Amino acid sequence: MKESDCLHEDGEVVEEELVEGAPVRRKGIYLLPNALTTASLFSGFYAIVSAANGVFDNAAIAIFVSMILDGLDGRVARMTNTQSKFGEEYDSLADMVAFGVAPGLVAFFWSLKDLDQFGWAVTFIYVAGAALRLARFNTQIGSVDKKFFVGLPSPSAAACVAGLVWCFHAFEPASWLTALTIVVVGGSGVLMVSNVLYRSFKDLDLRGRVPFAAILLVVLMFVVVALDPGTVLFTGFLIYALSGPIRALVRKGRRSAPKPE
Repeated sequence: MKESDCLHEDGEVVEEELVEGAPVRRKGIYLLPNALTTASLFSGFYAIVSAANGVFDNAAIAIFVSMILDGLDGRVARMTNTQSKFGEEYDSLADMVAFGVAPGLVAFFWSLKDLDQFGWAVTFIYVAGAALRLARFNTQIGSVDKKFFVGLPSPSAAACVAGLVWCFHAFEPASWLTALTIVVVGGSGVLMVSNVLYRSFKDLDLRGRVPFAAILLVVLMFVVVALDPGTVLFTGFLIYALSGPIRALVRKGRRSAPKPE
């Protein structure tokens, strides 16, 4: 963001916006969407504090709460026409904490800290991947197909890590669990900066009419999640994380297959 887009007068934020083609300077920030962003940031911070105190289930849940709040702030801003450059920048910084630093540290305190340098190296791969993913996403807004994300979205990567911790937090430390953590944390970090395409589901029409039986599927989904939230959420987001590489391999196989004469 250019400095001319967000000026500061006496410590106050002043933004220049185009209204009907004419520049208009507006002072202050919008409270509602930025309050939701702050709540998301707090949830990420709470996850770090909980993990440092050994309360790993609460830490994982806090990351999922951040995901919900992150999804709300943008929608609320669009519904109330309160989008702003400040809000975009603030949301990106909050995402870095909630979906980058927090999941990495939660996994580190839970399973990777006993691996010394290798443990924090794997954690840093994830944190750096989240930072690069967010930076690339910000520069690609409006220039890529909205039907797909380039690289694993950082909230989905955070959900894979948080779901893993939530699902297995009560298990005794074991070599297989440490290996699984390395794969999930390191793999999520690599997938975030990859060029693998992921469905964004932004093309789904949620406003159209559907058969009455469709609401039964929604009820069933909530029931299944309520039975074992950690396992269901971890499995669901892990499948989504794997769907990108699998689709890429299938496409590559189709292109390399010999064409019939």
